Amino acid sequence: MAKTGILISFTDHHMNQVKGKLIVIEGIDGTGKSTQVSMLAQALRQDGYQVTESFEPTNGPWGTQLRESATTGRLNIDQELELFIKDRKQHVEELILPAMERGEIVILDRYYFSTMAYQGARGVDPLSIRQQNETFAPTPDMLIILDLSVDTALDRIGIRDGEANEFEKTESLQFCRDLFLSLEGEPHAHVIDAHAEVNEVHKRIMQAVTATIDAHH
Repeated sequence: MAKTGILISFTDHHMNQVKGKLIVIEGIDGTGKSTQVSMLAQALRQDGYQVTESFEPTNGPWGTQLRESATTGRLNIDQELELFIKDRKQHVEELILPAMERGEIVILDRYYFSTMAYQGARGVDPLSIRQQNETFAPTPDMLIILDLSVDTALDRIGIRDGEANEFEKTESLQFCRDLFLSLEGEPHAHVIDAHAEVNEVHKRIMQAVTATIDAHH
């Protein structure tokens, strides 16, 4: 997949007030994002930083509908995208921006890059998703992509009852992995091999994060 090559700045008047940092951890299912978000947050707190952890979809009203659709039956693509946008707008306004304006480091388990990947796999143009989101959502100071082969990911997560068959799941995850890797060339992106042991992955993330934070001081 070609590099996206599109970086759209979040509205300047918002970001002028922001003292904190936004770190996003992305990757296909099974890469260990949630574990690494927790480990990174704990390590940064021990280093004296104020940290807010969060995830998407959120537990708010729109995110809850998205989570429920995973078991009750997937929504059509327009409904799904609308809920992701509503959920993310609320997340930005109520949690992400206020924390950054307080000078905190915000660490997210998934962000609009996952929408580009997973809804892109359903046929929506990922760049149009990105453009829509970056009109209101701040671009991350760091995008950490945990990379894992699809076969390994499927071994880790398995194919759950009621999900797509293995061939369909494999195709979808491969599309998502390719999209995440297409972001590698952007200045704020770091690809970390998630095949490694959990503590080794954490060590590599910390090296990247520390270098970025030090460069901004």
